[in-house]
Amino acid sequence: MPVLARTIEEAGIPTVTVTMMPDLAEKFRLSRVVGVEFPFGHAFGMPNDEAMQLAVAEAAVRALAEAPAPGYRLDVDIEWPVDTRTAYRDWQPAEMSPIVKYNQERRAAIEAKRPPRE
Repeated sequence: MPVLARTIEEAGIPTVTVTMMPDLAEKFRLSRVVGVEFPFGHAFGMPNDEAMQLAVAEAAVRALAEAPAPGYRLDVDIEWPVDTRTAYRDWQPAEMSPIVKYNQERRAAIEAKRPPRE
């Protein structure tokens, strides 16, 4: 995403990035950043919660209007209505994706080759 946003900005089109990781977005110097404390995959809010989604969209438009140049950050002060641990657990699919399974198996193989800690 950082490369795409920068490329679009270089073409003269302002961008806004809505992200669950605003600190990381700032580190990568993304354009205008709107930070939300929501589970991954839900940058604009709960499914079917039009008021929450509208609030995030309005924050993005406000960021675009208030920031004449990249380097702006606006954090949305909306609390996710489900505790974070439950939200992240429920977000996970019942069966892990092939890439996640591969990475877990790879990590386990690497750990198995390491000498034991004393």
